Amino acid sequence: MAREKRSFFERLTGSVALEDYNDDVFEEEETLPVSHGRYSTEEEGVTDEHMLGEPEEGQLSVDVYQTPENIFVKAIVAGVRPDHLDVSITRDMVTIRGRREEAKETTEENYFYRELYWGAFTRTILLPQEIDVDNAEATEKHGVLTLKLPKLDKDRETKLKVKGS
Repeated sequence: MAREKRSFFERLTGSVALEDYNDDVFEEEETLPVSHGRYSTEEEGVTDEHMLGEPEEGQLSVDVYQTPENIFVKAIVAGVRPDHLDVSITRDMVTIRGRREEAKETTEENYFYRELYWGAFTRTILLPQEIDVDNAEATEKHGVLTLKLPKLDKDRETKLKVKGS
C-alpha cells in the first residue's frame, strides 16, 4: 500500500492518522502498535524510513505577524544550537533550516514513548510584503527563534540633489 507523506504533527508526536487504520471501532482493551516516531505496520515490520529511503525532513511550525513597521516570524527551535540554524531571506521570502540532534541515551527497545521530533527541518515562508533584508534581525532566546523583518515603505519618497559636473 502506498503511504502519503505524514504531516509534521504526526512526525512530531509519533501519531498515525486515523485513515491509516480500518473503520472498525476499537474496543477499550485494544491497543495500537507503538510507532516510535515512525509509521509502522505490524504485519510487514516496515517503517516509512525503509519504504522511502531517507528519513523525511520535518516542517517547522511558525507564527507570522506584523506591526506597522515590521513583520515578525517566531519558531520553536528548542534543542537546536543557534550556529546550527540557517536563516536565508530575500525581499519576499524567508527560509529556516536546521537540525535537532538526538543524544543516544538508550536503545530503541527501551522506549515506552517516542514523541519528540529529531532530525532536519525546513520551513519556507512567503511574506505578505517586501522587507528590508539589510536591517533584518534574528535572535534566539529560551528555544524561540524570532526574526524581526523591517517592512519596505514603497510609498516613501526621497528628494535627490542634482550635482553639477
